[in-house]
Amino acid sequence: MKFSLKFNLLVLLAMLSCRAVAQQTQQELEGPDLQALQLADQTASTSETPSNWRVFGEGSLGGAILRTDDSFQPDQRLSFDAQYDNTFAPGWRAVFSDRLDADNPPQVPANHVINTVKESYLSWQAAPDLLFDFGRINERNGVALGYNPTDYFKTDAVRSVVSVDPNSLKENRQGSVMLRMQKLSDLGSVTLLFSPKINDDVSNASFNPDFGATNNDNRWLLSISPKIAEGFNPKLLIFKSDQLPTQFGLNLTDLISDAAVIYVEWSGGRSPSLLAQSLQQQGLPVDNDSAFRNRLASGLTYTTDNKISLTAELDYNGAGLNQHQWNALWTAPLPIYGLYRQWLQVVQESPTKPAAFFYGTWQDAGINHLDFSAMERLDLDDSSRLSWLEARYHLTHTEFALQWQLNSGSRLSEYGASAQVQTWALVGRYYF
Repeated sequence: MKFSLKFNLLVLLAMLSCRAVAQQTQQELEGPDLQALQLADQTASTSETPSNWRVFGEGSLGGAILRTDDSFQPDQRLSFDAQYDNTFAPGWRAVFSDRLDADNPPQVPANHVINTVKESYLSWQAAPDLLFDFGRINERNGVALGYNPTDYFKTDAVRSVVSVDPNSLKENRQGSVMLRMQKLSDLGSVTLLFSPKINDDVSNASFNPDFGATNNDNRWLLSISPKIAEGFNPKLLIFKSDQLPTQFGLNLTDLISDAAVIYVEWSGGRSPSLLAQSLQQQGLPVDNDSAFRNRLASGLTYTTDNKISLTAELDYNGAGLNQHQWNALWTAPLPIYGLYRQWLQVVQESPTKPAAFFYGTWQDAGINHLDFSAMERLDLDDSSRLSWLEARYHLTHTEFALQWQLNSGSRLSEYGASAQVQTWALVGRYYF
């Protein structure tokens, strides 16, 4: 398996490199007449009906420095992603999205291959202003970039971590089975959905639909987006599940200038702390610490004329531990600390209350088709941080990316406890 996976990755990257070089060389050698004919053909092809399919293959070669002994661990990944979106009859639409990741070393013990059904649903437009969707839907809510308190369907949705980029984590996750209704009007929109309980057992099997992860509870969500003013459409949310009391949410964005947008995302309701939830999941005795807890993300995004976009965000997780509790947990028995960290991965939350998030992108960074991205996550209680950089170059059907990540902090801090100190990856992607 290791040899086969490594060989497939090398072949894929080599094919992508050769194709890109061949395309560039061909364009340089061809005369202006031939290039004009090709341009005419390309212009004509743009009038063709776009394909209902979007398929790409991706290979990654890299490695990590391990925290335990500073040794280097090589890492390879081969992925295939397919998306289908088609209006096959008047008022009817079919959507399907699936991703297959083969990793070495495996993310899941003894399982190199993980398949993620991101979406698979039917949509019926019963009237011009009334839509019904049924199936597996990746329901994403929230206007913040780094932390989304109102993203109520993120729990246990990620089967395979491709990148720590928040956009990747939201995109490459499995949806929940649900029935969703959307009503539109001149006054705004209303969405009501129900996601039923299907199974209790979470599965790490390669091709298991894993309904025990996404549909282990009955959940309701009502969201209302009234049109209050031009460019100002707040979103109100009410979420209820069998396991937690009703949670309320609010999303606000406002354009304060031609280049700056501010946003606020809030969720609040009674719930146990995340530490209590992690112990309850294991059947361990724990005091009832249920209280009204607030979660908040607020930030500002500024975009310059030369395609640079910068975001600064402050986050607050009211269900996390305060600084005293977090420091005390470091001296508690390690199994309790481990259970807490495992539960945080399931619910995709931070261990402490305050955090800061910074994100920046630069499109066409000095060279056409070259993009830079940078991210910084900072735990404001233990001062640990996650730093991430990416350079990505786009061709017609091909992309190349170089990624780097650093986890720094004390031994049991949020990011200092990561098994990997640094990681690197060279990624090649080809769109079929």
